[in-house]
Amino acid sequence: MGRPRKTFGRLEYCQYLLSRQVNYTLTNYAEHVEQVSHDLVKLYLQRDKLTASQVWKEVKQEIEMSEDGYLVFDDTVLDKSHSRHIDSVRWQYSGNAHDVIRGIGMVNCIYVNPETEQFWVIDYRIFDPDKDGKSKIIHVQEMLNNVVHHKKLPFKTVLMDSWYSTYKLMLMIHHLGKLFYCPIKKNRTVRLVDSDDPYQKIDLLSWNEAQLAQGQTIQIKGMPKEIPVKVFSVSISTHRTDYVVTNDLAQHCADDTKNICAIRWYVEQFHREIKQLTGIEKCQCRKQRIQRNHIACAVQVWIFLKKRAYRSKQTVYEIKRNLMKNYLVNELRDPSIRMSFS
Repeated sequence: MGRPRKTFGRLEYCQYLLSRQVNYTLTNYAEHVEQVSHDLVKLYLQRDKLTASQVWKEVKQEIEMSEDGYLVFDDTVLDKSHSRHIDSVRWQYSGNAHDVIRGIGMVNCIYVNPETEQFWVIDYRIFDPDKDGKSKIIHVQEMLNNVVHHKKLPFKTVLMDSWYSTYKLMLMIHHLGKLFYCPIKKNRTVRLVDSDDPYQKIDLLSWNEAQLAQGQTIQIKGMPKEIPVKVFSVSISTHRTDYVVTNDLAQHCADDTKNICAIRWYVEQFHREIKQLTGIEKCQCRKQRIQRNHIACAVQVWIFLKKRAYRSKQTVYEIKRNLMKNYLVNELRDPSIRMSFS
């Protein structure tokens, strides 16, 4: 009678993603664990059906909520440039690569506590319109509704980039009684509030010194006249100026607006950390279900790392790096291969 085959599940796969530093393939796992074959790992990833709901289960007991909390929405592209046969891979623009690449789109929602300056990923969606027919805007609308009506998280403000600053989404946020701050594209047409002037591209607005400091109240074409917005000309660099709009008509300070928009970069931190520490882009399997389960496990690994980082006052990079530090300490104490001279 042969030895019983070892069981394999989500915990084992997440532990693998947490422990590995470079190679995240299924065959690499099988090469390092007795009684677990490549096929067994693949079978698990084919049969399980992990979704973003598992993310919320892991996070909801950890979040430190705030009535002044922020929701931040943004997307990233999981680079699959060298893949030709993976399901859900499509050509799409990557802000990281500053080019159109082959990859899997991922739309994310994070929750930021401005008092503690900590953040948590609370939801995500895979952008796969060929499968579900949903745009990125629809994914954001669904996640926003889920936060309000299901998760019931307190928050005050929604932040997003220009890709999501459509009038439909801005109206939705406004009708939920929340504030939004988002840059809009320079070809959006606007006019000053209570003006009969024709609409013009926002980058053609004139600005005096007081308006640069305090913003201007405008009407965006397509938005109801009874919902004006404030616009601020925010200098990002010597070569870039963003036009940030908000339904917070009480906002009269361009510097405060810039600081609020800076909170949006927490989501970029999440994108960088999850790509560098969990192997989220490294799965080479072709099947869509395997890719989705791999992504879900990678998100849960990031959540675990972040939770441990907050509790230990370390960074997620230090925690991951310490795994190799422990290996080196043990090897120097008792080398598995001893150096010698002839």
